[in-house]
Amino acid sequence: MHLRLSRYAAPVGELLVVTDPDGTLRALDFIDYDERMRRLLARHYPVFTLHDGAVPAVIVAALDGYFAGDVGALGQVPVATGGSVFQKSVWAALRTIPAGSTMSYGALAAQLGNPGGARAVGIANGANPIGIVVPCHRVIGANGTLTGYAGGMARKQWLLAHEQGAQTTGTQTTGTQTTETRAAQPRLI
Repeated sequence: MHLRLSRYAAPVGELLVVTDPDGTLRALDFIDYDERMRRLLARHYPVFTLHDGAVPAVIVAALDGYFAGDVGALGQVPVATGGSVFQKSVWAALRTIPAGSTMSYGALAAQLGNPGGARAVGIANGANPIGIVVPCHRVIGANGTLTGYAGGMARKQWLLAHEQGAQTTGTQTTGTQTTETRAAQPRLI
């Protein structure tokens, strides 16, 4: 598989963006976690090559929107990855957690029909190769505490605060729909 490696300057740190020839996002990680990203790519794609290239315009627009406060902008980014059926189900479920909200590993496991599977959900969450866009940072411990994040706890805190701050600014755009919001506190779902 031929993949394109690009960089994106985000307020929370420089991002590595990996896309396929169709512009589908295959991996997104922080530049200081390049080795981790390459390990995950090797697990998902036993044979791949990385070539430098530009970030596709649709992904730049979505990331620009997200970091400017349109926290729903990432919902339209096309993503694809390898992984087991279970991992893919966890990663798909992560994209259903609304920005500004958090969910516990146990609640996510229950949503997937496996109420005793919090640990398995945590392992799949930790193997997510597409950070931020597939928002593994929105998953927290059962008692509401922040738990591990591959990009580092400071970045997890920053991302959650950014999303919650955008929720309190009065508007959120998702796709083509703009809605007024009043959520001043993160919602635990």
